[in-house]
Amino acid sequence: MIKNQELSASDFVHLHLHSSYSLLEGAITTQKLPELCIDNGMPAVAITDTGNMFAALELSELLSNNSIQPIIGCQLDLLYDESKKNLKPKPIVLLAKNKVGYQNLMKLSSIGYLEYDHSDPYIKFGDLEVYGDGLICLSGGTVGPLGHELLYSNSKSVELLTDRFLKIFGDRFYLELQRHPTVREIKTTEEAATEPTFLELALKKNIPIVATNDVYFTDPAMYEAHDALLCISTGSYLDQKAPRRRLTNQHYFKSADEMKELFCDLPEAITNTVEIAQRCSVKAETRQPILPRYAKNEVEELKKQAKTGLKHRLENIPHATSVEKYYERLDFELSVIDDMGFPGYFLIVADFIKWAKAQGIPVGPGRGSGAGSLVAYALTITDLDPIRYSLLFERFLNPERISMPDFDIDFCMDRREEVISYVQGKYGKDKVAQIITFGALLSKAAIRDIGRVLQIPYGHVDKLAKMVPVEATRPVTIAQALKDEPKLLEERDKSEVVARMLDYAEKVEGLLRNAATHAAGVVIADRALDELVPLYRDTRSDMPATQFNMKWVEQAGLVKFDFLGLKTLTIVKNAVDLLVSRGVNIDISLIPLDDPKTFKLYAQAKTIAVFQVESSGMRDALSQLKPTCIEDIIALVALYRPGPMENIPKFCSVKNGEEERESIHPLIDDILDETQGIIVYQEQVMEIARKMGGYSLGGADLLRRAMGKKIKKAMDAEKPNFLKGALKKNVDKKTATKVWDLLEKFANYGFNKSHAAAYAVLSYQTAWLKANYPVEFMAAVMNCDIHLTEKLNIYKQEIDNLGLQLNSPCINKSNAYFSVFDGKLFYALGALKNVGIGVVERIVNIRSAKGDFIDIFDFARRVDLRKVGKRPLEMLIRAGALDCLNKNRKVLFLSIEQLVAFSGAVFDETLSGQSNLFGSIAESVPNPILEVTDDWMFTEKLSQEYQSVGLYLSGHPIDEYKPYLQEENFQIFSTLQKDGSEVPTIVNIVGVVSGKQERQSARGNRFAFVQFSDPGGIFEVTVFSDVLERSRAMFEIGRTLVLLCEVKFEGDQLKLLLKNAQPIERIIEKSNANGFRIFVESVNAVNALAKRLLGSSTDDMAKVPVNVVVIDDRFEGDVEIELPNTYLISSDIIGAIKHIEGVAHIERMDNRSSI
Repeated sequence: MIKNQELSASDFVHLHLHSSYSLLEGAITTQKLPELCIDNGMPAVAITDTGNMFAALELSELLSNNSIQPIIGCQLDLLYDESKKNLKPKPIVLLAKNKVGYQNLMKLSSIGYLEYDHSDPYIKFGDLEVYGDGLICLSGGTVGPLGHELLYSNSKSVELLTDRFLKIFGDRFYLELQRHPTVREIKTTEEAATEPTFLELALKKNIPIVATNDVYFTDPAMYEAHDALLCISTGSYLDQKAPRRRLTNQHYFKSADEMKELFCDLPEAITNTVEIAQRCSVKAETRQPILPRYAKNEVEELKKQAKTGLKHRLENIPHATSVEKYYERLDFELSVIDDMGFPGYFLIVADFIKWAKAQGIPVGPGRGSGAGSLVAYALTITDLDPIRYSLLFERFLNPERISMPDFDIDFCMDRREEVISYVQGKYGKDKVAQIITFGALLSKAAIRDIGRVLQIPYGHVDKLAKMVPVEATRPVTIAQALKDEPKLLEERDKSEVVARMLDYAEKVEGLLRNAATHAAGVVIADRALDELVPLYRDTRSDMPATQFNMKWVEQAGLVKFDFLGLKTLTIVKNAVDLLVSRGVNIDISLIPLDDPKTFKLYAQAKTIAVFQVESSGMRDALSQLKPTCIEDIIALVALYRPGPMENIPKFCSVKNGEEERESIHPLIDDILDETQGIIVYQEQVMEIARKMGGYSLGGADLLRRAMGKKIKKAMDAEKPNFLKGALKKNVDKKTATKVWDLLEKFANYGFNKSHAAAYAVLSYQTAWLKANYPVEFMAAVMNCDIHLTEKLNIYKQEIDNLGLQLNSPCINKSNAYFSVFDGKLFYALGALKNVGIGVVERIVNIRSAKGDFIDIFDFARRVDLRKVGKRPLEMLIRAGALDCLNKNRKVLFLSIEQLVAFSGAVFDETLSGQSNLFGSIAESVPNPILEVTDDWMFTEKLSQEYQSVGLYLSGHPIDEYKPYLQEENFQIFSTLQKDGSEVPTIVNIVGVVSGKQERQSARGNRFAFVQFSDPGGIFEVTVFSDVLERSRAMFEIGRTLVLLCEVKFEGDQLKLLLKNAQPIERIIEKSNANGFRIFVESVNAVNALAKRLLGSSTDDMAKVPVNVVVIDDRFEGDVEIELPNTYLISSDIIGAIKHIEGVAHIERMDNRSSI
């Protein structure tokens, strides 16, 4: 805290200031504020963000560390007259005078979010009456309650309102004066209108006055950019004529001299700022970790649970060492946990995990370094024997470095919320909260937002934003982009409006844009959380969150618990449940880890949908490695990352005996046995430091951290110790230095083995299910991505590759989700587009209660089709889900209105009259007579199916072209590499357009990624600008094209670059140019054939001659009739002709091959 004499020497202190935590309002970052104070010689400053205390602890520490006194405050909106219905809350400023005031300010800020309005928090006078102690109140100036009453009401109401403030705050209430000079005046119109009355009121009621500047930005040069920031916040335009929120260019961080000059006629308003600063003697607290007490004697309780748990574990697992060694390790870990004061933490985590498992909620085997703890294994926090896998406790909890343990727990993604609800119920809802996170205006977003408020056309703004390069996952800064991207610089230099946009965008870049909640983090306290931190509520959640982010919430003493949702656990649970339904009961944690089928699947790289190893790069690595044990999978999980992956070829070669293993030194070679002589794990770095350098494992962990973070000072200090320790082990300096250099290199690359082992086990579980029960596994996988058509396409392709069959949806066999019926996998009715899960589940319930639907009329009598809806019915018909009731999809489609009306009439006649899907069947309502018409032709049927399903199930449009493809030697993408032969550099392939994304290169050229489907799945073609210009019109969804492509390889990935494209119809026209012979077995078929051909003769496409060959016993030999005209013979028409009764076959005249 700043001494009073230092404050006395100061002339002025800012008491009303908005940091960047006043989201899309404040433009002063937490890093900039201390600089401003130092540059202006201000020994104190208040933080009064709009409606929140997000910055309270962070700025409290940053300012204090720079010898500046933080004054913790908040600008809160006050609903001061609840009798006025349309009155909006008005701002006041509250400053914490002491510890009681800080506690009360946290309460008030929390109330604003939790009790009234999540998005625009406010408080009421009743709240101030309860929590007003220890707070200094500034009236809010012209926009505050008093200012509003002065401008829009009468002096009597102002006096009454003032008395209410005085009653609560007494001498802690100040009338706030602001002066924001315009060109002609030293005050705005509103300030000029209210100030005389404020001064009269101050005199009359003996209320002190105080000068503030309501600071939002650093200096006048920031004004225009800040004005644009306000427009982003309010969805306004800078140049709009309609009223919008505006500030003046005077709302900046003014110096003491500027403020003194501004209020030279009211010096007491300036000196009172210093007086208030002197009255405020509290800063936000940092604390040691706070946890609820789990048991009266937590040390004994942990010991009891751990020993009981380990006994149970050892009764059910093969022992990796003697029982005595297990208990020695357990006792060591318990002593460290006790010494560090963390028994309660372990007990709390164990409790909610045990509860989850008791409820059948899947929990991951482990995550992160926590899997290295035997105590955690005994408590069932993890399901990985750390001794079996040589995992180190010190990597998780280092007795030589005090830090909180941190278990990251994976739960089934569908039931994670249940576990959090349990924790709330056990410890109290007021003691459990999520953690806030903040999103910043990064460069691309800043350009887009500023472009919008300047009303620059979206396309131009989007083009400029895309010019900003991306490094890793984050775009570079605008300043860097202008250096790196000449096109962006050129755009700025040639356009004044673009230059203005980039200037504003650069000035607001990095400011905070929005608040949300951490995906997994939850804090649990021993008391109401608003006694420790202010609380917030995201509008998308009913659970409160802390107003401090993850870093600062821990500084405030709260302990974070991570509840992560992991899809893989849901997949495993769903697969196991599907197996139970057919009488196969499996405990996935007890499956054998040496299953030949599983390792064969790994070796063949058939690992689509297998956890951790489904990427193309990982599949390639598996093909090289051909793993034979779980340790191989652990190593691969650790190696497959940038940097370490360069060791994968060597690892595989040594493993497979193709290359000799290098020895580093006999003393440590055994440590590297499982990784083929390569340092892969952080734990290996620790073990080598222990075994060769003589370190304790705790000391080795500290060394590993220093090396991993490249802390030169620490490494320089430790190297002599390592060399000295090695010398004691009879290792010469040269060898020891070589080992040190290796450790230094690999400590940075090394992966946490505990995490790799836990995730490798989970990977193995999914691989085991896929290898042994592929149908149930793939059903479970697809259920987790039931609404992601792109992924379902990939899984459909994998199902084909596995030799399984994915049956089309069927109203009598399928369920809402992907299901297995008689060992067959059926497509989910709920996966169809525009068909809700709820509607389908009710239909399935009706089917389950009374048996399969007999026909379409039985379906309409038992299910109220009005409640199903016409659109879902369309999709069910298109997908073929009602084929078992009537195979003619076109008839059903055209009869939807009729069927819905019929169903409605049936249900209206039921005796119950209840408005639901169930009801008595009114047999008196006759079945309607449906229109008789031919079904959709093959391609139309597939097109309709695709619109509903999003992929092709019953066939593929390319199927009908197979004779042509074989003749022309065209290929299918999915067969390019299957036969093991070398892939040509130029190929002709056929595909149906399924998607397209156009992009613009840094040079401004357009290019595209176009997705195609074929009977084997989905593939992608890259189309550059020259080809795109002449081919763009052809890339219509559903169109079949012949593609001339150049084949390239990026690594092991096959890439296609389009050289030319043409509709398949052109190829067919060429092949069919000589015409057709149509063989009929009955003269009666000729009339139907003529009708079909004449219906096509008016088409503008190329027409060909047709001969009809009659095969009839009444004639001697075949009779061939040459028809007088030419006719359009498309694939659809060929399909239709084949379905005419009496047509035997069709052949082309040129080569007499049947088609």
